[in-house]
Amino acid sequence: MINPYDDTYFMRKALEEAETAYEKGEIPVGVVVVINDRIIARGHNLTETLNDVTAHAEMQAITAAASFLGGKYLKDCTMYITLEPCQMCAGALYWSQISKIVFAAEDSNRGYRKNGVQLHPKTKVTSGILEEEASTLLKRFFIEKRNLN
Repeated sequence: MINPYDDTYFMRKALEEAETAYEKGEIPVGVVVVINDRIIARGHNLTETLNDVTAHAEMQAITAAASFLGGKYLKDCTMYITLEPCQMCAGALYWSQISKIVFAAEDSNRGYRKNGVQLHPKTKVTSGILEEEASTLLKRFFIEKRNLN
């Protein structure tokens, strides 16, 4: 039997969150957290809306997922993110003990790998799922921002 709920399916849901951030004038990064093929948390950047540098999509989703599960650890969960996590978010993901992270676009300037940040040793990572779509949205956002200034 074919499972329609694959990495591409859930990354599309994360891209919908990124589009919501884009529409709010936020850097378009979106996230969904999944357990047993069920989305239990969603998030997108809210740093401008909340005037809070820690209000990244991942941080929003970690809090929502932990609340849903009734505990601080996200074991058996997968987080789908449209952009490689920064060092702050990677640190929070480390402490959450999330089982898997799937991200679309790499962040060669501010991504956790560039900064040498480690994830939990049991966390599996997959990258490049819908990378072009996520990159295109980010590029469009920054081109528009530059043209407005």
